[in-house]
Amino acid sequence: MSQSFPLFAPLQFADRLRNVETSAIRELFKLLGKPGIISFAGGFPDSAMFDVDGIREAVNAALTHEPGAALQYGATEGYNPLREQLASFMASKGVRNLAPEGLIVTTGSQQGLDLLGKTLINPGDKVIVEGPTFLATIQCFRLYGAELISAPIDGDGVNTDTLEQLIAEHQPKFVYLIPTFGNPSGALLSLERRKRVLALAVKYNTLIVEDDPYGDLYFGDAPPPSMLALSDSVPGSRDLLVHCGSLSKVLSPGLRVGWMIAPPVLLANATMCKQFSDAHTSTFAQATAAQYLQSGRMPGTLDKVRRVYAERAQAMGDGLRQHLGDAVEFVQPQGGLFVWARLTGAGGKLSNGNDLAKRAIEKGVAFVPGAPFYCANPDMATLRLSFATADVAKIAEGIERLGAAL
Repeated sequence: MSQSFPLFAPLQFADRLRNVETSAIRELFKLLGKPGIISFAGGFPDSAMFDVDGIREAVNAALTHEPGAALQYGATEGYNPLREQLASFMASKGVRNLAPEGLIVTTGSQQGLDLLGKTLINPGDKVIVEGPTFLATIQCFRLYGAELISAPIDGDGVNTDTLEQLIAEHQPKFVYLIPTFGNPSGALLSLERRKRVLALAVKYNTLIVEDDPYGDLYFGDAPPPSMLALSDSVPGSRDLLVHCGSLSKVLSPGLRVGWMIAPPVLLANATMCKQFSDAHTSTFAQATAAQYLQSGRMPGTLDKVRRVYAERAQAMGDGLRQHLGDAVEFVQPQGGLFVWARLTGAGGKLSNGNDLAKRAIEKGVAFVPGAPFYCANPDMATLRLSFATADVAKIAEGIERLGAAL
């Protein structure tokens, strides 16, 4: 007698999936199909800023000089000519004594976060993050079972007095920060606080993760040096520091080229985990990036991008002051891609970001409510606005619509 089986047995998913949910931002994008929507929701650079001619030349150079290497499998640690160029790039930003072997190439800085989760986080481990912080970080670390602790920030970045209290109380596996023009806050960690964070790392023997995808997108004076660059001035801190970088916001996200600088034993374990994941970042993309960095075009590209984004950031700030007035408070960004704002409720206006987001869509403008960027105790009055992908005229029109929705 034959035994019958159900045609569609229910799938048994891993328990870790209970710790995460679909990105609120990606859900929002489903609402953006309405014609005429002006979107301040995306967290990506303007494709019009891409140096297409320079990238084309880099592709041709990669296929001319080392076609075999560019099209073949490669080392998990990364394509060595790119590692050399990245070490030089970091040296130009004040990072001393970095050998090419001191970094690995990752598939965007996002993979660096995933590798940190794989190599460091056990279920129940505590990790301190900023409140608010990068949404994908919250999702990634929770996927590996981390208990996330929120450290408050202001316009000068994370509050280091509170951070010390949290480190002493929770003894976290590590602390994750975006010190330079963070996503979503746009905050810039002051020089004094950067040094204090490094001192806390040494005092409490706590690993610090510095995520730096936006550090080159400054509008006026250059920001303080990265914590990696400052670590030589705080003895012992270099051994307690991970630095993640990316070309996505300054060159092209489509290349998916990032890098991780970390203590050797962590780098070795991250390389092993990466080998299981994707074997290596695309060698073709790496060879292209290496040729681009070698060409000397990056400074000119950065000058152009900074100039355009600075103009757009100013236009957004001016529009918010004109059309929303005292119903919103924000710090004018000094770099990056975002304005982080908070509704005050002044004059009887809306004070909930989710409610405003719904009304704004009806008025033809989109942004991301701030609540999902908190790992705990979300501030429902907050919102993130990106000025990167709309020109000045669209920004002016979009913010006027936002004011009408309020």
